[in-house]
Amino acid sequence: MRVVRNRFVRFPLASLLLALIVGCSSNDTFEQPVPVPEIEATVEFKRVWTMSVGKGHDGQFLHLAPLYTGDAIYAASADGLLVAVEPGNGKALWQRRSKDRIFAGVGGDNSQLYYVTRDAELVALSRETSEELWRSSLPTEALAAPQSNGALVVTQTTDGRVIGFDASNGERRWQYDGQVPVLSMRTASIPLVGGDVVIASFANGRVIALTADAGQPVWQYEVGQPQGRTELERLVDIGGQPVVLESAIMVAGYQGKLALIDIRSGQEIWSRRASSFYSPSIGAGNIFLAQANGDVVAYRGSDRRELWLQDRLSWRQLTQPVVAGDHLVTGDFEGYLHALSLNDGSLEGQIEIDSDGIRVPVQILEGGNLLVYGNGGRMTVYTLETDK
Repeated sequence: MRVVRNRFVRFPLASLLLALIVGCSSNDTFEQPVPVPEIEATVEFKRVWTMSVGKGHDGQFLHLAPLYTGDAIYAASADGLLVAVEPGNGKALWQRRSKDRIFAGVGGDNSQLYYVTRDAELVALSRETSEELWRSSLPTEALAAPQSNGALVVTQTTDGRVIGFDASNGERRWQYDGQVPVLSMRTASIPLVGGDVVIASFANGRVIALTADAGQPVWQYEVGQPQGRTELERLVDIGGQPVVLESAIMVAGYQGKLALIDIRSGQEIWSRRASSFYSPSIGAGNIFLAQANGDVVAYRGSDRRELWLQDRLSWRQLTQPVVAGDHLVTGDFEGYLHALSLNDGSLEGQIEIDSDGIRVPVQILEGGNLLVYGNGGRMTVYTLETDK
């Protein structure tokens, strides 16, 4: 590990080609990923329970993250299997086999679940029984899980449209047409849906706040500004979902910046140059980011000074890191989980869980257990235990 301060990594053309290869549903890269590091483990991933959810992503470049609601975990596979299980032991609450090919999900609110089919239909199910309640057509495919505040369901399509539906019957309420560049990465920009505002991120590097009742723009913020002569050089996509911090949101963009924005006005509170496909994570007063080249970096929350940088996972297509106790946990394209020390970024634990890779971030369950969903459909809960 090496510590570098005040450094912005500029990525070569090959790394941009990597992004396009990902967009074409391939795990091949032009930049050679480093081998799995050999480490002296001081923490251990201990399995609590595991199960298979259909064929997982079924070889497609999807982001089918499970939905954890406290009392249940809901998960879907690309080949149409949906399950609800108890978080503590993985016991099935219900299982539904659909004829749909699922492209995006699972989203939900207090009573319903939502997913999007390959045929661009938004589907609502009962959380309790899995009964289908309604379905509505979308203009094109969506990769981001639908989001709901209980009254409104919002989907964001791959061509930049943000659409609000009535949660009770699937009736379309409004549509906002965002601008999308000629070339963009196949990411899942998940909208943030509040009671009176919807915040969406776009492939043109902009974050836009819309009114929840009518989809009218309130403000916009530029996370990345396209630069260069070619479409490859001008990629500035934003992936993931903004991180909410009281009255502000934190976002990061590819070839752009890491920024904190006032959620009401869209005014920038602070920013620094960065390049990432996913949102940051917050913990212990610090900010943690997986950079586009696979390096993991920690910034001090008070002044954004770089604290440490871990470069032993370069080009391993890391998932968004999450804070788990005293560690930071991230997955990679070969299906390994890595545990990093929050203190200095050192690698302290690892385990291979799915040879098809891991694309969606780990989730933290009540009590601190880790929920992991691999591309091949293996869903597992672990505890992270320190060797004594």
